[in-house]
Parts: sequence; structure tokens; C-alpha cells
Amino acid sequence: MSQRELADAVGISTGSAHYLLSALVERGLVKLGNFSASEDKRRYAYVLTPKGIAEKAAITGRFLSRKLEEYEALKCEISELEAELSRNKPHNKPIESQKG
Repeated sequence: MSQRELADAVGISTGSAHYLLSALVERGLVKLGNFSASEDKRRYAYVLTPKGIAEKAAITGRFLSRKLEEYEALKCEISELEAELSRNKPHNKPIESQKG
């Protein structure tokens, strides 16, 4: 995937993609190497470093934790709504006909 394709996929400019990838390389999260399978030696491969893998794992852990909290909150809200519905549910007693 080229920087242009990456930029298009995430909805940013090619310049922004280049800037962000360069920042990741500078932080040691990604390393840059020649893409050996390509005949065009100007092509590069971006690979996560061990530090990058650890950061990705930490980000994933925070994401999962946040989603589990949201899930638990939704479960509580659903339970409360179900309880409210059962309290407010009209009793289905047949109406007795009145003879007059």
C-alpha cells in the first residue's frame, strides 16, 4: 500500500500520511526498510518495531477496557428499562361486562 493509498483509506492528505509515518519512525514505533520484493527500489516497507508492537497492544487494551465499560453500562441501562417496563405494564385482566 502506498502512502497515497493509505492517506485515501483513512481520509487524510498524502502529506499528512507522510508526516505521521515520519513521526512514528522518529518515535521508534515503526522502522523503515526497502521493500525487497519490489523492482522499484524507491518503495519502502513500514514495519512495527517491538516498541511499536507494545504500544499497539497498550492502545488495544485501553480500547477493550473502554468498550467493556460501555457494555456494562448498557447492560445496566437495559435492565433498568426492562424493570420500568414491567412495573408500568398494564395488567391484562379481562374487562367484565356489566349487565344493566
